[in-house]
Amino acid sequence: MKIKVLKNIMKANEDLAGENTKTFKENKILSVNLMSSPGAGKTTILEETIKKLNAEIKMAVIEGDLMTSKDAERIHAQGAPVVQVNTEGGCHLDANMVSKALQEFDLEALDVVFIENVGNLVCPANFAMGEDKKVAVLSVPEGDDKPLKYPVMFKEVDVCVLNKIDFLPYSNFNMESFRRDVKSLNPQIKIIEMSASQGTGLDEWCDWIRGEVQWKKEQK
Repeated sequence: MKIKVLKNIMKANEDLAGENTKTFKENKILSVNLMSSPGAGKTTILEETIKKLNAEIKMAVIEGDLMTSKDAERIHAQGAPVVQVNTEGGCHLDANMVSKALQEFDLEALDVVFIENVGNLVCPANFAMGEDKKVAVLSVPEGDDKPLKYPVMFKEVDVCVLNKIDFLPYSNFNMESFRRDVKSLNPQIKIIEMSASQGTGLDEWCDWIRGEVQWKKEQK
């Protein structure tokens, strides 16, 4: 019975994700699902992205958290439209939550919707939301062993952002091992080394966003 119920839940989510995909396509909006463990720096990356691209790309953010609106308040302070989704114990966002959040935006006025998922390296990787691209954010203090410990996440994503590289001199993080492990799981993945707080790697990240926005605009 539990297996059947789980299958029904996943099927319902997939159906709603398909509807979200149609919404993004009809409005030529790039949708990016940002996933990470808590504290890896997703919100800081979004803050800095908005600062650098706000004059040329119209962005909005769906903020997923268990409780509070602290991250949404940070995004709002940068001038981007934001909707807070509190899961109240749920370990991930799902397609229904995203669908409801999208109703709060003027979609015709947007180029990108960032979905900042709940901090978790397990559940978010398994729930589609209709997004175009998936991004995993890992931080140096978490260690270089995380890709092999959480393989589904790193197999699923298009980009891995390694954040907080300014901590490298103070850690035993093995960059060679990290890159080898990530590529063994996902040979096509793009890896961006970043320190969002210091500005390192942000140009490469923003160039990727620009390219994906252009790709989405050209889709029929």
